[in-house]
Amino acid sequence: MQKRKLAHFNINPVGLGCMNLSHAYGVPPSPDHAERVLLGALDEGYDFFDTATLYGFGANETLVGEVLSTYRKRFVLASKCGMGGELVDGKMTRVIDGSPAKIRAQCETSLKRLKTDVIDLYYLHRWDKRVPIEESVGALADLQRAGKIQSIGLSEVGAATLRKAYREAPIAALQTEYSLWTRNPEIAVLDACKELGVTFVAFSPVARGFLCGNLTDVATLDAKDIRRSMPRFSPENYPENLKLLSSYLAFAKSLGCTGAQLALAWMLSKHPDLITIPGTTQVAHMQDNFTAGHIQLDARSIAAVEALLDKARVKGHRYNAQGRSEVDTEEDV
Repeated sequence: MQKRKLAHFNINPVGLGCMNLSHAYGVPPSPDHAERVLLGALDEGYDFFDTATLYGFGANETLVGEVLSTYRKRFVLASKCGMGGELVDGKMTRVIDGSPAKIRAQCETSLKRLKTDVIDLYYLHRWDKRVPIEESVGALADLQRAGKIQSIGLSEVGAATLRKAYREAPIAALQTEYSLWTRNPEIAVLDACKELGVTFVAFSPVARGFLCGNLTDVATLDAKDIRRSMPRFSPENYPENLKLLSSYLAFAKSLGCTGAQLALAWMLSKHPDLITIPGTTQVAHMQDNFTAGHIQLDARSIAAVEALLDKARVKGHRYNAQGRSEVDTEEDV
């Protein structure tokens, strides 16, 4: 597997998104099971692990620190600030705060949870639109100069904001959702990243599990699963989206791979500089995802995959109204 550049690191193109182990998709696995996934990933060859202050309101960073800190020299570590949990009226609530003071405080807490002296890549998880992007990025640059982080990333911003931020300090990576059914980065931000030498990091590359082919009934989702709030997974839209899946899965089978592997191979073959971070709670899926980095698709296969999962036929936005108001990405739906 050919390694790819991220900041001054060279890493495998498939990293591990750790969110699923603590957050977002229903009841998380037990700590013992999560440990098996993380250590199994390290043994498999993963050398890039992605977490955030938000995930599990700190629990995910704590998990990663407890399990992986002993092996810290073997991988590149990414985390995120600017969005976390705070007590609001006695309830832990997700809060976006990109003020320099909050960024500094969250970084100090993250370093302790992760049991490390430095975070290799530290993202602004969401741009707090009450704070000029230059101020938030300036705070990250201060942390970089202080040796607490090695490089700066942004998450879920568009091309114009990326360029504005880059004028304040060099941005190493931009992370946003990208998959066969979420093609928004193709509007402008992929080109902006290439122009500036910023590594694009794709999260949710298997369409939040849709392209795995196992979710046939959204009624089975856990009550706290974040997909319940996403229009594409609504009872009205999901049956229409399922109509796209059978031919896609059949094509994957004809190539000797799973739906998830085909989704990852499509992305990595189409974009030779991109990094992707699929997440999973299953050891077998983690292993399959990493293997996808060895699958090469030619131009004809790439075109065939895109025709089978025509983005114009996907029903529903990727986020609900609140989620859309919190991101800065370009939209084509």
